[in-house]
Amino acid sequence: MRFRRVKTALAVVASAGLLAAGCGSDGSDGGAAATPAPATTSASSGVTGTVTVFAAASLTGTFTTLGKQFEAANPGSTVKFSFAGSSALATQITSGAPADVFAAASPATMKTVTDAGENSSAPKVFVRNQLVIAVPTANPKGIKDLPDLVKPGVKVALCAEAVPCGAAAKKALAAAGTNLTPVTLEQDVKSALSKVTLGEVDAALVYRTDAKAASDKVTGIEFPESAKAINDYPIATLKGGKNAAGGKAWEDYVTSDKGEAVLTAAGFQAP
Repeated sequence: MRFRRVKTALAVVASAGLLAAGCGSDGSDGGAAATPAPATTSASSGVTGTVTVFAAASLTGTFTTLGKQFEAANPGSTVKFSFAGSSALATQITSGAPADVFAAASPATMKTVTDAGENSSAPKVFVRNQLVIAVPTANPKGIKDLPDLVKPGVKVALCAEAVPCGAAAKKALAAAGTNLTPVTLEQDVKSALSKVTLGEVDAALVYRTDAKAASDKVTGIEFPESAKAINDYPIATLKGGKNAAGGKAWEDYVTSDKGEAVLTAAGFQAP
């Protein structure tokens, strides 16, 4: 009987020791670590440090939202963005600017980076985007389609041809047989849209997502020729970054179901 009591006491002590060890495996969670936590939504638990992301200007709103979600899912991480025209970003990357991830608004601008051997993962198309005609909410010029843009007195802003939204506009106008001379050529889609919101032009060809985001200031007019100029958006991690694990986790998050939900809600199309 005495032997059994000693044996039982030892078993209790051993069990308590195991329980204490389990609770002490991660002091940050107040003892909840005894049950393994589910993987974070970034698809890479424990990501910390700064993740530097170069992204097309048209991704500003959605990536900012995703960045906050990513940081919440990965305590200790910070996502630092550089938004601009894809061609300008590609030039910066090939000139040595450090970034962990590049998300471009066209395969052509991504090719500039891959041809230079700056990518560390194969580019993956994660969304698509389509052009609309952005006009002031009141649409004083009565614009309904592309031919209306060449009517006398109508001032139009386009993106420069080197920028993906400009290359897409050129294709759409060619498909419509419309020869348009813009009053300004902008270096990214946000700048082209701002010309409308500021009242400097009567219309601009911008992405559907940008018109939707500014729906309180502009109206986006769909036109059939835009189907001839849909842009694929590729994403890839880069060799020149300082946080390879963070870059991979960001790419995984953007291409996850949660990332797609935010992007499609903003008007992007699934690939």
